[in-house]
Amino acid sequence: MGAGGGFLLMPVLLLVYPQARSETLTSISLAVVFLNALSGSWAYARMQRIDYRSGLIFAAATIPGAILGTLTTDLIPRRTFNTVFGVLMIAGAAYLLFRKANESKASEKSGSCIMTRHLVEKDGTAHTFSYDPRIGVGLSLFVGYVSSLLGIGGGIIHVPALARLLNFPVHIACATSHFILAIMALTGTIVHIVAGSFSQGGVTQTILLGIGVLLGAQVGAALSSRVRGVWILRALAVALAFVGIRILILAL
Repeated sequence: MGAGGGFLLMPVLLLVYPQARSETLTSISLAVVFLNALSGSWAYARMQRIDYRSGLIFAAATIPGAILGTLTTDLIPRRTFNTVFGVLMIAGAAYLLFRKANESKASEKSGSCIMTRHLVEKDGTAHTFSYDPRIGVGLSLFVGYVSSLLGIGGGIIHVPALARLLNFPVHIACATSHFILAIMALTGTIVHIVAGSFSQGGVTQTILLGIGVLLGAQVGAALSSRVRGVWILRALAVALAFVGIRILILAL
């Protein structure tokens, strides 16, 4: 899905470790998201699906937000943290389910601030699409903050935004999102390490989880070629709704 997996991992950590500090769980989740995104990016790079130019621009925009989000995680009480997390998940699910899809209708736009991209995948599939980079940069600042604050990686926001708001073909959006996530999650992880959020147990959990995501990301990237873009977004919406409801129940 190009979502990094943090939106699935973080709720599991919240449920399994109800007494743990939010910043500890966030640090574990972000580190695992980085490993997942790094592995996924490698797989997508071989498919030639990553828009590197756009990805670098958006990744650079996420860094200030990622640093700020990481530093403010410990300021939010655990119940409030769970509530914000759950509401965000359900809102994302509603957006994906009820906004009319326009899959693979990426087209060219015109204007002085419009950037047009031409990509050709390894299998010969060609894509031409245009977008306003100012929207992408502003969105990425927000994604960087929210994803590092909640430890979810940000792909659940970036993928639908790239596909629906910025006109990216869904498969290109997934691949480019992974690339952005790798840079953003690494930034948040480094800040957590410097801040001392990792405990010895956190390091062990991160290593064990990391082994699984390194392998799983390769499988997921390979399977993405066999799934239509609209079904990727629908699967993402269902997962978001389930996670959001579960976490809100936990917060009550």
